[in-house]
Amino acid sequence: MQPLGADEPAAVGPYRLLGRLGSGGMGRVYLGRSAGGRTVAVKIVHPQYALDEEFRARFRREVAAARRVGGAWTAPVLDADPDAPVPWAATAYAAGPSLARAVTDHGPLPAHTVRALGAGLAEALATVHALDLVHRDVKPSNVLLTLDGPLLIDFGIARATTGTASLTATGASVGSPGYMAPEQILGGRVTGAADVFSLGAVLAYAATGTPPFPGDSSAALLYKVVHEEPELGPLDGELREIAAACLTKDPAGRPAPA
Repeated sequence: MQPLGADEPAAVGPYRLLGRLGSGGMGRVYLGRSAGGRTVAVKIVHPQYALDEEFRARFRREVAAARRVGGAWTAPVLDADPDAPVPWAATAYAAGPSLARAVTDHGPLPAHTVRALGAGLAEALATVHALDLVHRDVKPSNVLLTLDGPLLIDFGIARATTGTASLTATGASVGSPGYMAPEQILGGRVTGAADVFSLGAVLAYAATGTPPFPGDSSAALLYKVVHEEPELGPLDGELREIAAACLTKDPAGRPAPA
């Protein structure tokens, strides 16, 4: 946790902010506390996006999707004001590092831990897909490792599988290069199979410490995902088979989460 800067708010809604937990494309996340002493994670949209209705729509979508999924597989939404001058949402604080932070700090995870991670994430995706939602941004930084198992966070670009609306404003991210499925990159129909592709990439990263599609630029990553086979390195045995099956280019050839 980082201390609050001079230009950062001391409070948002009814929550006093204690420090900054992190920052992403949509906004910053702070550790906050309610008047009654409850610890929460408060996500605040970057001020430059507050006047952009497409970003407000994306934020409303994140809040609605997280509320539909509930608290078993994501940090539950406790409070939110998507219509505030600077939109914000408060979720239960989940104590635990992201998968990205854990691998960066400690290296690849042991095989049995990767198996448990995969089982937990697959069960989470089965729940998400049963609600006719697709997460669309499963990546190491969006997976929290907690004592109760992995949690999926940041449903900012999730949408109903039957929906046709897309958020494609200039500069808006529609996924994460290197973890997006080929059909997502190419603008095709995105179903739960896209999350399974991302799951395969996440498992490969957790087991080897490197993403299966390495590259120095977004363009290179996107090209590799669409046209090249994943680099699975030392991954072997059943974990390699599972990751490779998830990373199949054809959505119809990937396994279901179950």
